[in-house]
Amino acid sequence: MTKKIACVLLLMSCLAGAGTLHAQPPAAEPQPPAAPAAASPAPQSAGGITGADLKAAVKPTDRANGDPSGELTGTVNDIAISDAAAGLTVADVLNQIGANRIGVNFGWTLLCGFLIMFMQAGFAVVEAGLCRAMNANHTMMMNFMVYGVGMLAYFLIGFPLQMGGAGAVANLGGTPVLNAEFTIHLFGKDLGLFGNTGYLLMHHGTYDVAVMVIFLFQMVFMDTTTTIVTGTCCERWKYSAFMVSTMFLGAFTYPIFANWAWGGGWLAMSGANFGLGHGYSDFAGSGVVHSVGGVTALACALILGPRIGKFTRDGKPNAIPGHDIMWVLTGCFILAFGWFGFNPGSTLALSGNGGLRASSVAVNTMLAGMTGSFGGILYMWIRYGKPDASMTGNAFLAGLVAITAPSGFVNPVAAAIIGLVAGVLVCLSCEFVERVLRVDDPVGAISVHGTNGIWGVIAVGLFSDGKSNYGGSWNGVAGNVTGLFYGDAGQLVAQLLGVATLLGFVFVMSFVLNLFVDWFVGHRVSAKTELQGLDVPEMGAVAYPDFVLKPEPAAAM
Repeated sequence: MTKKIACVLLLMSCLAGAGTLHAQPPAAEPQPPAAPAAASPAPQSAGGITGADLKAAVKPTDRANGDPSGELTGTVNDIAISDAAAGLTVADVLNQIGANRIGVNFGWTLLCGFLIMFMQAGFAVVEAGLCRAMNANHTMMMNFMVYGVGMLAYFLIGFPLQMGGAGAVANLGGTPVLNAEFTIHLFGKDLGLFGNTGYLLMHHGTYDVAVMVIFLFQMVFMDTTTTIVTGTCCERWKYSAFMVSTMFLGAFTYPIFANWAWGGGWLAMSGANFGLGHGYSDFAGSGVVHSVGGVTALACALILGPRIGKFTRDGKPNAIPGHDIMWVLTGCFILAFGWFGFNPGSTLALSGNGGLRASSVAVNTMLAGMTGSFGGILYMWIRYGKPDASMTGNAFLAGLVAITAPSGFVNPVAAAIIGLVAGVLVCLSCEFVERVLRVDDPVGAISVHGTNGIWGVIAVGLFSDGKSNYGGSWNGVAGNVTGLFYGDAGQLVAQLLGVATLLGFVFVMSFVLNLFVDWFVGHRVSAKTELQGLDVPEMGAVAYPDFVLKPEPAAAM
């Protein structure tokens, strides 16, 4: 018993004397004189841990014959000692606990970022498979270089605009250097418009390990947005125009909206400022990533116009089948695999502040993809008499897109409903885009990402059940995100405000910037190049040199 009392006194004296806690405990009551040293060992004044405290520690000789069970590996011997002369202290132990927690969160967030990066391969083969063989090289090269072009734009300009004013991210150990948000004062409130620090990851102390984690994770999200546009514009987009357009999207359009939603901007703060629930809430990016990409794709498609032969003279659409459905469905599975980085990784943690909620997010993601595929295949089967492979794949992706925003806030039943609606909605949207708007979208990206991204944003305002606690104050509002069906109509209003901003600001900015690209570079290849196939004229080589490709029919001209 005396040893236990001594250990408690040791811990209290170290915590009080080390100065590591900001809040001081109340003054202690007067205590009776301490027992003699022989009767009760007193703690060291310097807070050191004695050899007696380490008597259970594993000795190096204990592992001479290996450690097949793992019981001897990872012990107190592995704690870093800050001062060899003082030996192991309580401060060393506490620092190791903190380092382990942040290390787990670093590792989780980086690993999820790597998974998201691999989604680029999924997008590439889905888009290439849905285009004709004579354009496969061109389509693959757009998906290949969108990674580099988008990253360059984001590194130079986009990241500071998005995250320069995001503030401290507690799950990653705090990032106080991201503290420069440009604001305007309206309606008695400060409204954030864009960040202004972090240029080249060196500006104002942003050469920081936690900032690097945030940059990598946010960069691959941005890159997903830029690659969505290539699917809609493939088979007639000039390669030089693609590169310039992608620079604008990665440097300005995406980062500005992402700042408003994730970087401490006015949309996120509409809850704290105006009482609209928790403000615009988009857990992993149905709106920020997918709808921004889908809306930008719509703007570009309107400027580009349809492919030659896509519509008859009276406006009826003709089917232009892709060349490899096996690659399309394989790509869908690659994307679904990467989505486990996309959604669960957005906790930015596995330890603390809702990190364990990653398991629920992962299950919600799986369920919505599954029900999405059912919604699409059943719709096509009932309407056309046959299950359609490409639309089933798109419905699968639509379910994943729709659950991306609400994945952190809803229960599994709601996730299944959201995915099922998305699977049907993508089929209806593709028909509307093609037959009513008469917009040519070879891969259905406008409907998969744009339409269902908006549906996911709205779903947050409907289905959020108030059970998820990420530190207890999402977007600076106490409590948990709760939707209309669970009692908070204000959250739905915040989500609708985000949708209006997507359709207003993002579409207009994308359209204007791409008009400039059209005027100065020219978006579209010549009719001769399009009919020949873009591989040779634009890229200098065909994707399949050992195959004789079927030429375009003369009627298409």
